[in-house]
Amino acid sequence: MEKRSESINRLIELFALENAIKHKSAPNFNSVIGKLISEYPDVKNNMKNLAKTIQDVISEISILNDAEIRERYTMLANSLGYSVSNNEKKKRDLILPDLPLKNKDQPLVMRIAPNPNGPATIGHARGIITNGEYARMYGGKFILRFDDTDPRTKRPLIDAYDWYLEDCRWLGYNPDEIVVASDRIPIYYEYAKKLIEMGKSYVCLCEKDDFKRLKDNGKPCMHRDQSVEENLGHWERMLSGEYNEGEAVLRLKTDINDKNPALRDFVIFRIIYEDHPRVGDKYCVWPMLDFESGIEDHLLNVTHIIRGKDLMDAERKQRFFYNYFGWEYPITIYWGRIKIYEFGKISTSSIKKGIEEGRYIGWDDPRLPTVRALKKRGIDPIAIKNFVIGLGVNRSDISISMENLYAENRKIIDNRAKRYFFVNDPIKLQVKGIDSSIEKNVHLPIHPSYPERGYRELKAKDVVFITGKDYNKYMNSIVRLKGLFNIKIDKNEAFYVGDEIKEDMPIIHWLPSGLKMSVLSPEAKYDGLGEEGLKDSIGEVVQLERFGYAKIDSVSNDGEIIAYFSHK
Repeated sequence: MEKRSESINRLIELFALENAIKHKSAPNFNSVIGKLISEYPDVKNNMKNLAKTIQDVISEISILNDAEIRERYTMLANSLGYSVSNNEKKKRDLILPDLPLKNKDQPLVMRIAPNPNGPATIGHARGIITNGEYARMYGGKFILRFDDTDPRTKRPLIDAYDWYLEDCRWLGYNPDEIVVASDRIPIYYEYAKKLIEMGKSYVCLCEKDDFKRLKDNGKPCMHRDQSVEENLGHWERMLSGEYNEGEAVLRLKTDINDKNPALRDFVIFRIIYEDHPRVGDKYCVWPMLDFESGIEDHLLNVTHIIRGKDLMDAERKQRFFYNYFGWEYPITIYWGRIKIYEFGKISTSSIKKGIEEGRYIGWDDPRLPTVRALKKRGIDPIAIKNFVIGLGVNRSDISISMENLYAENRKIIDNRAKRYFFVNDPIKLQVKGIDSSIEKNVHLPIHPSYPERGYRELKAKDVVFITGKDYNKYMNSIVRLKGLFNIKIDKNEAFYVGDEIKEDMPIIHWLPSGLKMSVLSPEAKYDGLGEEGLKDSIGEVVQLERFGYAKIDSVSNDGEIIAYFSHK
């Protein structure tokens, strides 16, 4: 298995195409090598193999015409997260740190294992992208596994199974395999029975508090030395529903004097009488997460686990039964927590409660840190990828602002976002000093950097609408209405004062009329007027001049344009 082969090969092609565009000729072999080594010095260790790849890529590109080369370059650059403008590109943190490998010939298998009690958040996106990217870099397998064996405390949401898959695909990482733990409960029962038969687990009938007192003092409970036959009998009665909740649990035998009390004869199965959203009341004995997850990682041949450093005890627990079964534990990489200033400690459960109480309009409410909300706001998946990979994979806790994500997104969307006016909190002004019967046609570019994309037209007479903020700020001042003429604002009137554009004169946006429009942002809802052209931009991210980027979501039944604010 050649490390990072796919990503490196795509970069070779990118650099070769870039060189061909720059020099208007076939790519130069030495230039491509130099570019690759300058940005990724470690490839020098594999130059013998890469040289042939580079030569093959150059030969393939050499037969393309200019248009084909540019089209191929643009598509590849965009897919890799490079910003393309005037044949320039800016480097992104495209490649994650190398993974430690026990056996380079063993196929790499990465997984994410969410509890589907809600859709993916930014934190989950970090797991999706990092694991998916590693699988891609090493030509491995990417698994989406739903650890949904808690039907009460973290009760699964039936729609979230599909949402997670949609979010993975939207982020660019389509799972190679999908596994649902609640569909595989009998498998966990089999391994529980094997542990009982091996004398490595036992059914405990102690009161919870009584066991804790014994455990904390390093003393075994009376059930620890039950015979295999006795434990199997209790286990069968658990499965048949003869015990009440909390009356019986299956514990794993560990070291009752372990220095970490959490590792002393911990529970691996408990009784919960609660319908599961997916499998109903089929089961009443449910595995603990650490047991189910550990069993699945072995069965799915997971080679690497990336998890938060707060979950170190999970590995310590799982190593007990891995050792009992003679299994090899996956390579584990721990990373620190991510704190995003704008969202604080919002949890999936608090979001769910907020939706139920009407504080949020849904899981895609723009105030929420869900992937669905980011998508609705017009955040590009490549921007999220660049943001996540830039965080790295290390144990340091990170505090970061959404502005970092917005900066990545701005680089991607700015060149393609159409420009329009949105007049928030509109104030109507009657302009004195002009002929009200004469209509003036104002042509403004769809994008100022690309005049070839065309113009939008506003038809103005003697009535204009400006924002309430501009009205208050420029009272008794002279301003220029962009593309139109100059006015002096005086209370609810305005006076025409010429057409000459003077230095340092404030330029503000305006509308002669417009469509009713609302923009929903994480901070507030903004109501006002939008240009007519916005109704033809449904699903697009546009720049509302002097306001910010927004994704045009829909047009309501009464003709109101609904947009979601992206960022400044």
